[in-house]
Amino acid sequence: MANSTMVTEFLLLSSPDGWNMSFLYFTVFPLTYLGTLLGNLLIVTVTTADHNLHTPMYFFLRNLSILDMCFISITVPNACANSLTGNGAISVSGCATQIFMVVFCACDELLFLSIMAWDRYVAICHPLQYPIIMNPQLCVRMTLASLLSGLVYAGVHTGNTFRLSFCHSNVVHQFFCDVPSLLKLSCSDTTSNMVLLLVSTIIIGGGSFGIIIMSYVRIFSTVMKVPNKAPGKAFSTCTPHILVVSIFLSSSIGVYLRPSASSDTLQDMLLSAFYTMVPPFLNPLIYSLRNKQVKEAVRRVIQRQLFSRK
Repeated sequence: MANSTMVTEFLLLSSPDGWNMSFLYFTVFPLTYLGTLLGNLLIVTVTTADHNLHTPMYFFLRNLSILDMCFISITVPNACANSLTGNGAISVSGCATQIFMVVFCACDELLFLSIMAWDRYVAICHPLQYPIIMNPQLCVRMTLASLLSGLVYAGVHTGNTFRLSFCHSNVVHQFFCDVPSLLKLSCSDTTSNMVLLLVSTIIIGGGSFGIIIMSYVRIFSTVMKVPNKAPGKAFSTCTPHILVVSIFLSSSIGVYLRPSASSDTLQDMLLSAFYTMVPPFLNPLIYSLRNKQVKEAVRRVIQRQLFSRK
């Protein structure tokens, strides 16, 4: 056990043995990262500059976009740099920071998506009471509560992981530090860690997914009862949201809750790429770039900037 405390750094193995993943790190990852930054930065800029979008829905969307830019920036740039230089060494403190930030962003991603689904439920099912229910004070409180919950959630998992002893190896078979990969390297009993992962995933993931599904079921039932409203519009708006949440939950659950004995390194890497990159990339397309109100706001902001220069 004395040697287990001598681990001063971990080595991120960006490609499994026998696999050449340079195509992903030099094309797919950078392009996805650039598209995510541009799409979410556009949302933040437009929802801030256009006063017509100063509503609860776009307040939460702006927060989600900022979170998505942070989420993908934690893993992708470092993974591409490691693949380019061939040096995947990361300090213990750097690994702990990366785990904390990934878990924090993943938790808040689910919480924000749940809040936005509930916001749409109130707007469609209780339109007259919407300004009263979704007042600015409540929006700020829900945002702060989500951030605080994410900090606590990430702190518990990070602290519970790094209280373990690492003596088997310092090679992390992943392109970023995550909890399951480190649990495989530990020579301590990880039963309590796995139980904590299972319980917390059921509470956070299952609870958030339940809120989203219940919100959309009520939205669909309300729209179907109103003759003047077309249900197709509600389906086209809600279905992509449910699809992204399903991808996020299924891929993250596949990484975090799969038994270590049946774990496949390549599959773990691909699933990790899905839950850390796909939602941040698709959220701008789902929530804004398909939205007529946002498109008009983009046009107004561009025209305002052109006229101001003249």
